[in-house]
Amino acid sequence: MIRSVLRELRIEHTLFALPFAYVGAVLAAHGLPSVHQFVWITLAVLGARTAAMAANRYIDRDIDARNPRTARRALPVGTLAPVAMLGAAALGIALLILAAFELNPLCIKLLPLAALGILAYPFCKRFTWGTHFVLGAVDGLAPLGAFIAVSGTVSLAALLVFVAVTIWVAGFDIIYALLDREIDLAQEIRSIPARFGESSGRRLPIALHAAMILLLGGAGALAGVGPLYYLGVAFAAGLTWYEDRLFGRSKNIFVLNERVFVSNMVFSVAFLATTLGGFAWHA
Repeated sequence: MIRSVLRELRIEHTLFALPFAYVGAVLAAHGLPSVHQFVWITLAVLGARTAAMAANRYIDRDIDARNPRTARRALPVGTLAPVAMLGAAALGIALLILAAFELNPLCIKLLPLAALGILAYPFCKRFTWGTHFVLGAVDGLAPLGAFIAVSGTVSLAALLVFVAVTIWVAGFDIIYALLDREIDLAQEIRSIPARFGESSGRRLPIALHAAMILLLGGAGALAGVGPLYYLGVAFAAGLTWYEDRLFGRSKNIFVLNERVFVSNMVFSVAFLATTLGGFAWHA
């Protein structure tokens, strides 16, 4: 059962959130955070993402059962009981709470906001096409929370990274929603492609990722990071160019999504490396 739960939770997708969480910690520490901070930030992100994914699987189990793409997931098929996902969500929240108490008092105070976002997101697709931005904001809490965990405060640079991650995740989630546009229309599930058409799902992500470039550049300037940081900003520009090329060349939306997934995961790791390099260079 544990293997089935882990497969459903797609633990490998944590690679999207973790590098930017570490970026937030590095910006706050102006270099490497302490080992204690690093470990508990990692566990906080793991707990938050586990809770979010488990809640999403549980709340969406009936929607998933009516979608041919998701109908073979464990809950619709019945190979996992719904209580397994409830248990995973509870464990994830418990780990997040424990991590907050191990970090600092401001993290504890902000816990209700984080928990609300994690548990509310799955419901958003039922009533607003802005659901992509809610998901983005939940992921954006990773670098913001990590910055707070290290510094005990909030800065404008950290807020810019929060907004950058929010629109970055929203962008590729809009691309992902292209997969289900027709079934979303039939089920009255809200998404930008379902509400505004397929062309919006192809154009808006590029605009959002272009805006991310400016936000990340501004965050670096405010944080006083060295030149290597801006190589990561250049990577963001390259990612946006690559995605635009993909839209022009890829007719198969499933192939497009796979390539977008891989390229964005590589970008997040590369950006962490250049952020670390920026402080090493600056030192």
